[in-house]
Amino acid sequence: MRSGIWFILVGASAALTHLSIYFVATHGLDLMNEWANACGFVIAFFVSFTGHRFLSFKDSGTSLHQSLFRFLITALAGFLTNESIFVLLFRVLGLNDWFALFTAIVGAAVLTFLLSKFWAFKKKPRP
Repeated sequence: MRSGIWFILVGASAALTHLSIYFVATHGLDLMNEWANACGFVIAFFVSFTGHRFLSFKDSGTSLHQSLFRFLITALAGFLTNESIFVLLFRVLGLNDWFALFTAIVGAAVLTFLLSKFWAFKKKPRP
């Protein structure tokens, strides 16, 4: 239960980071939306990994190196999901970019949670 609450709090922090970077990149730097989304992902990755490693899954039993590698793979799968949903909703269907981004982040969060819990930070079985 505690790890689930931490997962939500860390995920919300990473999502707010992602959205903030997206806003700055699109409005302040005038980057293309897809590039702004990628920038938001990269910065949010570090927020997410640090929080999940030391809060959500602190009793995982995996080494820092192993969980970083696994979480990178997990996050990249999440980003591919995110970017695909974002492009589909924003470019193909012409929906509002903020709606598309929020929906993409939520969709990727579900995948990231499942991969994190059952693979990236999976507890080692006790002998």
